[in-house]
Amino acid sequence: MKHVAYVSCAESGELLAFEMDASGRLREIQRLAPGGMLMPIAVAPGKRHLYVARRSDPLAVVAFEIDPASGRLKHIGEAPLAHSMAYISTDRSGRWLFSASYGGHLISLNPLDADGRPLPPLRTIETGPNAHCILADGSNRHVYATSLGGGVLGHWRFDASTGSLSPDAQQPVLALHEGSAPRHLVFSPAGDFAYLLGELDATVTVLRVDPDSGRLDPVQTISSLPDGFQGKPWAADLHTTPDGRHLYACERTGSQLAIFAIDPSDGRLTLLGHQATEEQPRGFAIDSKGRFLLAAGQLSHHVSSYEINPRTGALSFVGHVPAGRDPNWIEIIALGS
Repeated sequence: MKHVAYVSCAESGELLAFEMDASGRLREIQRLAPGGMLMPIAVAPGKRHLYVARRSDPLAVVAFEIDPASGRLKHIGEAPLAHSMAYISTDRSGRWLFSASYGGHLISLNPLDADGRPLPPLRTIETGPNAHCILADGSNRHVYATSLGGGVLGHWRFDASTGSLSPDAQQPVLALHEGSAPRHLVFSPAGDFAYLLGELDATVTVLRVDPDSGRLDPVQTISSLPDGFQGKPWAADLHTTPDGRHLYACERTGSQLAIFAIDPSDGRLTLLGHQATEEQPRGFAIDSKGRFLLAAGQLSHHVSSYEINPRTGALSFVGHVPAGRDPNWIEIIALGS
């Protein structure tokens, strides 16, 4: 099975594709220049299409078709976005593109046509200050978005047949602890827990997910920082391994990855240690087999590869490769899966 990693580079306006070999080493296979400040990436279900948001004028989502054999990208179009978007994702049907705007304090929804091409925004919804992440749950009936400045997580009911988003009647927002600045959200592989990263205190909050109502209930909050950390925390991203045994979170001030064990019974986290990584890691990703982790350094302009020990979660450095200027977002897909 071949894995291909896609990296967006904000300063150089490039989108890179890397083939990853069986040892986790990367080889560049394509470099495209859509231009502008390219940042968040989303891959549609089925891995046939990739989308990247341009955060400078003209604000747009740029769409590509993924070659199923090589992973190379073919530009197929673009559509305007409602604002400069810090995060994009597709719904589980692949018919809708969600986006969240940090500066616009809103979330938005663009339709995707049958050929994967994006259309202009269908609806835009104001949120609390600094929306930073938007994600549908596994059932595709619930959508969640962070308000970093408001300290809350919003919850909407979603109808994939119409693209309708309506605030959940029972829990329209979940307030987080003061000072956390909720940034990115991920679900456990089974969907029974969610993990929420606080940007300004580098905490991870564990949330139990009710499968019917979509309600989120806090279970635990734990720091991702090492003992003796100096400076202002600046957390960025988090991901779980596909087997649900480990969670990783990156922090930019210390240029490090935190490693957690996940208790399968209650979703709680135990901090196992840290791995130094590329300078100012804004984004990272884990491959579909849970064998490798790739981290991008905004200031080093490189991408590092680490092998994941499936038993301990420890990371072993494999190598690194140059990227464009300011690499900040990574998505990995398995071809032929």
